[in-house]
Amino acid sequence: MGNKKKRDPYQPDYRGKRWIEVDLPTQSCDWSTGGEQSIVTDRDNVNDLVEVLGNFQAGKKWQWPKRQLYFISDLHADPDAFNASLVASSGVSQFGSGHRDFKLTSSGRKARFVIGGDCFDKGPDNLGLLRAVRHLKDQGARLTLLAGNHDIRLLFGMRVVGAEKEVRNEHFFVRSGQKIIPLLREIWEVYLAGKTKTKDLPNVATCRQRLYPRASWFDEFPKIKGGDILPSQFERELQRIAKKMDRFESLCGDAGLDLRQVYAATQQWKALFLKRRGEFRWFYNDMQLCYRSGSFLFVHAGVDDEVASILARDGVAQLNRAFQTSVRLAPFDFYYGALCNTIRTKYRAVDRPFTAKGAKQLRKAGITAIVHGHRNLHHGQRLSLRQSQLNFECDTSLDRHTRKVENVVGRGASVTIVHPDGYLLGVSSDYPKIKVFHPRQTLDELRTKSSSARK
Repeated sequence: MGNKKKRDPYQPDYRGKRWIEVDLPTQSCDWSTGGEQSIVTDRDNVNDLVEVLGNFQAGKKWQWPKRQLYFISDLHADPDAFNASLVASSGVSQFGSGHRDFKLTSSGRKARFVIGGDCFDKGPDNLGLLRAVRHLKDQGARLTLLAGNHDIRLLFGMRVVGAEKEVRNEHFFVRSGQKIIPLLREIWEVYLAGKTKTKDLPNVATCRQRLYPRASWFDEFPKIKGGDILPSQFERELQRIAKKMDRFESLCGDAGLDLRQVYAATQQWKALFLKRRGEFRWFYNDMQLCYRSGSFLFVHAGVDDEVASILARDGVAQLNRAFQTSVRLAPFDFYYGALCNTIRTKYRAVDRPFTAKGAKQLRKAGITAIVHGHRNLHHGQRLSLRQSQLNFECDTSLDRHTRKVENVVGRGASVTIVHPDGYLLGVSSDYPKIKVFHPRQTLDELRTKSSSARK
């Protein structure tokens, strides 16, 4: 008999691979392998990372979750990518080609699934993805759903349609731009086409008035007092909204929708997502801004100094309460303030600052690493060191729309697994091996590489 190849000890037990049309890695490597595809630092100096990891190791700062965590982020309306990522986690077994043809494995029943935000986008199937997520929830999975910038922008945009005009909020629908159109088309085709009499819809002029901000908004918006918006943001918003208003109706037409159908779809969206018996009411009801387990903080995009201070002072529960209250009662203050920075920052000059002061506050809060999405990558997950703060970047360009636009070959699948035994795995269809971050082993590998580079 031939020798059966022994499975890599870090490889998840993929169940139902034949149904997902994605190649998943079967061998592992230390996270230090792969150069900038795996690790980046502020100063391009690996010794900075060695110092931080060394301090964490010496101070016994790592606290690992009590149960396995599966982090999947930035699905952008692609249920196929979701199914493939669930299989990659070992948390489900896929038994057919349908988006809900999966069941929890024994590992999945014990674990926690964290969806890292941005479920919505250009498609192909916004509603199909949400139904697949709901199927996971209905099977009894421990599920945490985090807010993404696309999710919140959509919520704010839909809520203002047809509502009384208020200068702080009335531009939010148009601000959603063209990315909202595929979902509107989905809703029209699934729920309204052939069932809604056109004569019962408001005329085009009325729909335009209900969808768009008033003409006076452009003069009134820069005069808003209070809030946390900067003067430079006012100017950018005025330019952005004017541009989107000029193009929106034409883009809807390209998708086969007129403004009457668009308006009808927004009202159906409200019935589905906001009404008590709406099919997707659970989506926003369950949503959190952040989640913490052990010394790991999970968010969609990142943090700034202000949010880091809140975490150090009040903790995650208070941050989530503030999120839920402001999203419901003060969308303007949320969208242009520090809380929203956690779902849209890319640490650019235009974003709210994260400095060494913020990193110090996170260490005070006991957070060793942030796990997030939002900054999309093409070679699997990446570890970045930002202001001495560890970040696991986990948006791996999962959805087919992004992959087509950015010329990423093949279908996407990825999951970041945080294991109670003290290691983290980056599993991705876009990297040939499973990336393994084990604090002590990875530190030793980095020290060896650093020493060799000096010789």
